[in-house]
Formats: sequence, C-alpha cells, structure tokens
Amino acid sequence: MAGRLMAAAVAACFCIAMQSGQALAQKAGGILRVYNRDSPPSMSILEESALSTVLPMMGVFNNLVVYDQHVAQNSKVSIVPDLATGWSWSEDGTRLSFELRQGVKWHDGEPFTAQDVKCTWDLLTGKASNKLRINPRRSWYSSLEEVVTKGDYKVTFVLKRPQPALLALLASGFAPIYPCHVPPDEMRRHPIGTGPFKFVEFRPNEVIRVTRNPDYWRNGRPYLDGIEYTIIPNRSTALLAFESGKFDMTWPYDVPVPVLKDVQSQSPQAICETAPLNANRNLIINPQVPPFDDPEIRRAMALALDRKAFIDILDRGQGDIGGAMLPPPAGVWGLPPEMLKGYDPDVENSRAEARAVMEKAGYGPDHRLSVKLTVRNIPITRDPAIILIDQLKTIYIDAELEPIETVNWFRRAMRKEYAIGLNMTAGAIDDPDQQLFENYSCSSERNITGYCNPELEKELAQQSMEPDPEKRKELVRTIDRKLQEDGARPIIFYYRAASCWQPYVQGLTIMVNSIYNGWRFEDLWLDR
Repeated sequence: MAGRLMAAAVAACFCIAMQSGQALAQKAGGILRVYNRDSPPSMSILEESALSTVLPMMGVFNNLVVYDQHVAQNSKVSIVPDLATGWSWSEDGTRLSFELRQGVKWHDGEPFTAQDVKCTWDLLTGKASNKLRINPRRSWYSSLEEVVTKGDYKVTFVLKRPQPALLALLASGFAPIYPCHVPPDEMRRHPIGTGPFKFVEFRPNEVIRVTRNPDYWRNGRPYLDGIEYTIIPNRSTALLAFESGKFDMTWPYDVPVPVLKDVQSQSPQAICETAPLNANRNLIINPQVPPFDDPEIRRAMALALDRKAFIDILDRGQGDIGGAMLPPPAGVWGLPPEMLKGYDPDVENSRAEARAVMEKAGYGPDHRLSVKLTVRNIPITRDPAIILIDQLKTIYIDAELEPIETVNWFRRAMRKEYAIGLNMTAGAIDDPDQQLFENYSCSSERNITGYCNPELEKELAQQSMEPDPEKRKELVRTIDRKLQEDGARPIIFYYRAASCWQPYVQGLTIMVNSIYNGWRFEDLWLDR
C-alpha cells in the first residue's frame, strides 16, 4: 500500500543519511583477507546451498530488498531497499510491486532493468528457456504465479495466494538478481552482478577473489579495494594462519566454543563474538533404504539421541535444543522448551525403549545393524558424527563414517544417495516459509529425507497465508510439534560458534539468526 511504500522510502533515506554521516571516519582501500572453509561447486548463488558460495559472492550482487547489514537479528522491520527503491502490497495481499533504481549497470556495462528481475524469477520457477542445473529454492516461490514488468523500472510479483513472508524471502542472501543476458552456465564460472564487488577469479581448492566495482551505483562504496578468500579446508591450519596475522577475519562462525579460548590467548587483540547461527545438526534417514523403511526403526534411532551430550561435548553447554524452527530468544518462531515433544530428558529410559524396538525387528547384541553414516566433510558435521556413531551403538547400530566433499554433498543428499547421515541445516532466513517449505514440503528438492504428509502440506499453506503474526505463530508451532512427533528429520541441537576479526576491521555485524544474509561488505573498512 502507499503507506508502506512511503515508509520504505523514508527508511532508505534515513539509512543513507546515517551512513553518510558516519562516512567521514571511514578509510578507503585495502584488501580484506578471509579464509574459505571449503571449495564450493560453483559461484552461482541461485544454484548452491552453502555459505562457501554465498559469503564471497553476496557482494557481487544486489537484491530487490536486503536485510539491513548492521542489524544483528533479521526481521521484517530490518528489511531495507536495495535495487528497489520502495515497495507496496495490494489490498488482497496477492500483488507485491517494486519501484526500481534507475541508472544501475551490470558489471559488463549493460543496463539493469525490470526485465532482469523477471528473468531471475523465471529461472527460479522453471519458466525460462535456460535452466538452472540445481534449483534448491524453487519451493520458496511455489505461490508465485508470474512476474510482470511495467516499463523498465517497475515490477510486480503476482501470487496465487497471499504470502506475507515473500518480502522476507526476497531479502535473503539467496535471492540476488541475475542478468537476462548472461546464461546460467556462465554465472557458475564468471558471475556478473550489479554489486559493490566484481568477480575476478575462482581457482578450486585455492582462492576466490573479488575487486572493487568503481561504477557501483551507491556513491563512495565499497571502501575496500577487494576481498581475497583463501580456501583452507583444515580448520586448525586456518586458525593458526589467522593467529599469525595472515587473515583479517576467520570464516564466519568457524571458531567452536571449546577452541575460542585458545584463539583468544594466541591473538589477544582479536575481537571475537559468539552467536547462534540458526543452524542445527539433524539426523537424516532415507526411508527408501531397508531396513530404514520401517518407521519403528527410524523412531528407535531418534529415541537413542542424547541431545544434551552433544551440546556439552561440542559447545560446552552453549547450544540449544529445539524443533524445526530456531528456538527463542534468537528465533522468532521456534518452540519453547515446554512445547517440545519426544525429547525425553531420561535418555536411558528412551534407549531402553529403542532397544526393545530393535529387538522386535530382529537386532540385538549378537546381530547388529551395520550401515554407513554419510556426512559433509567439514568439521562442524564430522565432529558431531563421531558422537552420533557412539550413541547409535547403544541400540545395536554400528555406523561407519562416510565423509563427502562439499562439491558432491548437496547433490548426493538431494538425490537421496545415502542410508543415514548427520546433516547440518542452516536457515536462510528465520521464517517458516523458508524452513518448512524447503525442508518438509513434498515437492521440495531440498527435502532430502523425502518426508511427505499431505495433511501437513495444507497446514503449511495455511500458515503462509495468515497475516496476523501471533495467529501464524500458533499455526507454525502446531506444525513444528507434528514434525517432531513424526521424526521427520530428528533435530539434534542448534549450535553456537564464534567469529573473530582483527581490531582494524570496522563496520562488521555478525547476525544471530542467519548465516547467509550479512556479507554485502560494502560498508566494511580497514582502519590501518
């Protein structure tokens, strides 16, 4: 509506004014040096699901709208204009219109227009003649009927049904605008954006580089001359390099709580911040692979979990037990402790029940179940997988660790090429339309366990259409409890971790309910 459009414009002017006032203290120049924890499959944000792509590439692009890069908790009130200058909803909530910024150019000099917005969402919804190789977030836009342009600088998202959370989805780091004139295969290798940084090179297993865009539409930004991401899969090696001064900041959220004290003792000048990530470790079980097609065996595996032990061992008690949505206070929608179902604190009692289930299925001390436990080959999944292997032994399951490199992990998971696994699910945004549709909807490519409940599917649509936040929260909590009762994807725990940076790194805000949305870096500067 007009009021919301005006509010957005006022917010944008206030934000720009504040930042302009602060700009007097900023210093231009310098290369930010960061390590990247693994080698991503490609540079295409629309096709990838890992922070190893989003972190270096978010600054190459712009969105229509974006979460304020200096507000730690993403929410609807922290959404600000980006390539859009403002937005308005129709009265019935089925049309979201944007006025677009004029005079913006792609990095190759072509003009940005409304047609580029349409092309991006035609790609995401499968309507374009060109196709994305992988489309992990297609489920986000299941309610989108079409994108309509009016001239070069107005675009409208036409919905099949109301979806108040659409704006939140569009603000994610996973929702950049792609150019019409560059095909998807080129965007994987040499992405072209409108953002503050231009892509320079990606050498797999070595380095990713971006450089300052001198023609960026926001005058005076970015401050940095460029950013260099050195790919170092070994966390210990990477942290030693940070401590020795080779890097200006660690990989975000890469310093485990038990390691933090050592990092701070070796780098007492470093600034370190521990935060929740909106990321959980979860048990994935493929119901198409015998004997895991037996729901009772899947239930037994969930009963075997000692969630508190994971938190105590890995994070010294600084994790959170929750359901499908990030628990409060960092999370807006998550279940409070008293509403969690199937999380009996009497672990031995639960395991006794689990052993009885396994024995009924023919397993026991003399007939154990052997299986591979598939995990992404990074420390944050390998480390808890060792604990999971130990816990599964208590119910006659002997699991062998099978680590998979990031370049292959997401494809294998989405193709369900595993029997059981320990997975990390990180929320792109703290909103049910992302978390629930992406991970539990019957048709979602990212529903890697294949869980499908037609009745729950109706409830997903119902919560998505609900305009009242409190009523929507009640609907979401009912869905979340059902998912936990069904063991759809048993959540082990939500973890916290630290990010560290040198004191001369200025203008950095670590977000507390998403790891994907805070890396535009156009306001970051080096005070040295």
